[in-house]
Amino acid sequence: MRNWVVNHWLSFFVLATWLGLNVFLFVHAFLSYEKDDKYYYTREILGFRKCSLRKHLDHNLTFHKLVAYMICLHTAIHIIAHLFNFERYSRSRQAPDGSLASVLSNLSQEEGGVYWLNPIQSPNMTVIDVTFTSIPGLTGVIITVALVLIVTSATEFIRRSYFEVFWYTHHLFVIYFIGLGIHGIGGIVRGQTEESMKENHPHRCAESFEKWDDHNSHCKPPQFEGHPAESWKWILAPVVLYIFERILRFYRSQQQVVITKVVMHPSKVLELQMNKRGFSMEVGQYIFVNCPSISYLEWHPFTLTSAPEEDFFSIHIRAVGDWTENLLKAFEQQHSPVPRIRVDGPFGTVSEDVFHYEVAVLVGAGIGVTPFASILKSIWYKFRHADHSLKTQTIYFYWICRETGAFAWFNDLLGSLEQEMEDLGKVGFLNYRLFLTGWDSNIAGHAALNFDKATDILTGLKHKTFFGRPMWDNEFCTIATTHPKSAVGVFLCGPQALAKSLRKCCHQYSSLDPRKVQFFFNKENF
Repeated sequence: MRNWVVNHWLSFFVLATWLGLNVFLFVHAFLSYEKDDKYYYTREILGFRKCSLRKHLDHNLTFHKLVAYMICLHTAIHIIAHLFNFERYSRSRQAPDGSLASVLSNLSQEEGGVYWLNPIQSPNMTVIDVTFTSIPGLTGVIITVALVLIVTSATEFIRRSYFEVFWYTHHLFVIYFIGLGIHGIGGIVRGQTEESMKENHPHRCAESFEKWDDHNSHCKPPQFEGHPAESWKWILAPVVLYIFERILRFYRSQQQVVITKVVMHPSKVLELQMNKRGFSMEVGQYIFVNCPSISYLEWHPFTLTSAPEEDFFSIHIRAVGDWTENLLKAFEQQHSPVPRIRVDGPFGTVSEDVFHYEVAVLVGAGIGVTPFASILKSIWYKFRHADHSLKTQTIYFYWICRETGAFAWFNDLLGSLEQEMEDLGKVGFLNYRLFLTGWDSNIAGHAALNFDKATDILTGLKHKTFFGRPMWDNEFCTIATTHPKSAVGVFLCGPQALAKSLRKCCHQYSSLDPRKVQFFFNKENF
């Protein structure tokens, strides 16, 4: 429980505030329809006479998904509620002559008038007619279709395999918000006007509805008006914040970026070293990158692999899709000018907290090692400059790769760190394990024959490469035994299945005694 509070208190506070605001707005609107006398006849025609109510932002993507799920849920509730309303409106239109529902349904819509209450104006009118001939109905269909497209294209399969489909479809939110803002204009659910309330107060005139057309009656036929559009109350603050953020990001993205070095690594990995005026970063942060010659609108996140102490910032890009493939091809063309790159950021991640822990466990899968490249480089500089403010005493680094070529671009950094720790007499500071999951008998046999050599045959490092996957229970047990009274930060940049295993181990090997070893799990989210 303590681990959860430390890691998620800010997310919980934001979520509780957001849910509280939504509950307040819902209850306020419900009570207005439930209790306000101007909706008496609306409740009458809908059959609700006796109804009453008895009743760290660093996880931004998780919060974003939760908001999306809530929007989908309430959209479904909203649509179902309207279907029930239309069924009751239709039933009221078919009600026997002389009943109150029949009289209210027969209040006709005159030119420039506000008399009508039932949107189904004739027995021949259908729900489809009302839907496509009214502003609420038409905008409701448009924003529902937009929402379905946004949600379905955001599934992990589409997002990973067809990122462009996800990216462009997600921008239908512009249509969604515009439609939502005007959805309530000329509302289907109508209330009695203030002037009509003076001439026909439901408490006084509802029982004598048969005499409404009598010139001698003190009760005149009621007049109705649509409820003012209130969607803007729900979306105004997010829209203002979004516009402000887009202006800020546009300004930052227009600043010139100078590419100082381009390196092509094995396994189709491109390294870009860049400079930008006023750029300042921390370890583990990421930036959004755009290449106008490939796509003017697409921005992709990449973790910074440089250290804050360096006079440039760098990223490593692995070709895994159309955009990254085209980017690599653009930089491989030697006789063409270097493509223009636009950069927005940097943005913070959980890896920034790595130096707050006495012991840090870094786990990277494939190209997911990039945030830890920045961390390890920064550690190298801190030792070089004798930075005594470093709180971290030990680092355990695990890198899991499918192919040997993926190790190549990171070997030099690990080799430098290995030598630096040895020169300073801090051999136990950095403990790293490299795991190769995609191997065959030839690779394994070659490694076995050269096992007695001082350096690893695959990487050239002093630590040997392991074949297979880590046994996390053994690893966590060893760490817990070695550091019985330490706070251990576990940082992952990798797939969800691995996150599940590590989260479970963090919970399992954390001591119930808060004075003893505690594991705190942190995962990068993109």
